[in-house]
Amino acid sequence: MNDVIDYRKMVEIELDPNEGVRAEAGAMMFMGNGIQMQTNAEGGLFGGFKRMVTGESFFITTFLNSAPGKSTVGFAAPYPGKIIPVDLREFGGRILCQKDAFLCAANGVNIEVAFTKRLGAGFFGGEGFILQRLEGDGMAFIHAGGTIIKKELAPGEHLRVDTGCLVAFSQTVDYNINFVGGFKNALFGGEGLFLASVTGPGVVFLQSLPFSRLADRITAASRYHNKGEVRGAGNVAGGILGNFFGDN
Repeated sequence: MNDVIDYRKMVEIELDPNEGVRAEAGAMMFMGNGIQMQTNAEGGLFGGFKRMVTGESFFITTFLNSAPGKSTVGFAAPYPGKIIPVDLREFGGRILCQKDAFLCAANGVNIEVAFTKRLGAGFFGGEGFILQRLEGDGMAFIHAGGTIIKKELAPGEHLRVDTGCLVAFSQTVDYNINFVGGFKNALFGGEGLFLASVTGPGVVFLQSLPFSRLADRITAASRYHNKGEVRGAGNVAGGILGNFFGDN
């Protein structure tokens, strides 16, 4: 079963008294009365550096409700995109996702670096080389760009994906990096030299517009600007950002 879902662009979490939620530094959008921020390098220097390797901040901020009643805190992604809610209990307590995908999670959810197991994936994985591993028994929220597709792979079902378009997958999914194959495909195909290979059983989340692809298009548009083609560059960049901010 494959689902195309219009995920939200921000998440609002209601906290009971003395309940907290952990978030990437800078992700907070708003917070209600009684919410206190506690920022620290959880896990010490080593834990902070591991998070930096995965594209996250050195620090993790905990938002704790110190009020006698319920209060809320809201989070938004650091760049335009949509937010995927993940109940880790439905994934056996663990899910793997792209580096810098983590947004926020319940207290007790750990964010770890997860290197790919195979040598080929390690050297040639590009965006898929370093992954984040979210572990725990609560809710976690990850962000992605464009349209989000949830694919449920049957045992042995195989899928090849652009490395940037792979957002997250369950721990039961086998993951590797493969050469795209063919001389003309490699040089002129425009899809990169390597593709992510995922094999079921398990759940895979895909994004139609990874941030790296958006950044490449904006960089290309800026080159036109540097050459004096200001109007053309503005139209290209404006169209790209319009599509990204829209309901795609």
